[in-house]
Amino acid sequence: MSLHASSASSSSSSSASGSLLAPYGWDEDWQAAFAPYAAEGLVPGRVVRVDRGQCDIVTEDGLVRADTAFVTPHDPLRVICTGDWAAVETAGTPRYVRAYLPRRTTFARSTSSQRSEGQVLAANVDHAIITVSLAVELDLGRIERFLALAWESGAAPLVVLSKADLVPDPVTLSHLVEDVQQVAPGVDVLPLSSQTGEGVDTLRAIVGGGTSVLLGVSGAGKSTLANTLTGEDSMEVQAARDVDGKGRHTTTTRNLLLMPGGGALIDTPGLRGVGLWDAETGVGQVFAEIEELAADCRFHDCAHESEPGCAVTAAIEDGSLSVRRLESYRKLLRENQRIVAKTDARVRSEMLKEWKRRGAEGRAAMAAKRGGRAR
Repeated sequence: MSLHASSASSSSSSSASGSLLAPYGWDEDWQAAFAPYAAEGLVPGRVVRVDRGQCDIVTEDGLVRADTAFVTPHDPLRVICTGDWAAVETAGTPRYVRAYLPRRTTFARSTSSQRSEGQVLAANVDHAIITVSLAVELDLGRIERFLALAWESGAAPLVVLSKADLVPDPVTLSHLVEDVQQVAPGVDVLPLSSQTGEGVDTLRAIVGGGTSVLLGVSGAGKSTLANTLTGEDSMEVQAARDVDGKGRHTTTTRNLLLMPGGGALIDTPGLRGVGLWDAETGVGQVFAEIEELAADCRFHDCAHESEPGCAVTAAIEDGSLSVRRLESYRKLLRENQRIVAKTDARVRSEMLKEWKRRGAEGRAAMAAKRGGRAR
């Protein structure tokens, strides 16, 4: 993704582009997908906020409050969320959302609960803006985790290093940007300061090219950034603690905001836990250099540990690949496999076979050390 983002697609039909919903992303493809619902007398609208059992939806007639009883299935990944395009009743008390259109992109994570259920954070997003505060030490592992989810969602990720004014030395700032670029292949990294305006115009151009979602932990500066981009105090802002730079949860719901220069922005609450959810493709994208090296390993099922002819361990030895990077890759792959195994019997079976194989190898190695005498 280029920092010089293009404008929204010009393929919209005249009727779609002339709609009051056009600034929210309505186009001829959405219009075509909605045709069956229009035939039923329903009207389209974009979900800008979801509460328990209800949501706020922007329609041609303005903002309406609607009940979500018909779009609240048992599968948490299928519940309606901010960014969805909904089919709404034209009248009634209360008005009901009857359905929502198939999503183009879905940003989902696993919850921090022991059940590890999936949770949709935003739908139909073009850009995933991962906001990282420079007020605290960079957590490269967390950035990799956010990037994996972003790539998996189908949105184009961007890393924004907020509060850049707290790093006045340009050399130091350049090194921090380089550190993040090394763990974000194919992703632009933008230092930004809402105080000085550095990087704001560049980000505003990106946001103007569709729908973007702001992601990050508490205190990353997302709400301040949202206010800067909208030009008004759309979101409440709380100061981060001086002790450790951490902030409180300023945003408690996911809100879709319309940008004055075009585009829409979804602000999300600070995420304490960023669990993967079926994100193998996203992990592979984040660690593209490791997967490219693995293609040159002697064995196609190389575990990159002690196998002969391993291109990955060779890169570790010559210094072209860091140990931290490989360990992070392994950690995210293991975590993702555990999540998938909870819902996929085939994956569970494969994991069990692998554990048994490794156990047998371990027992054989111990027996060899004892002179072939197994205990």
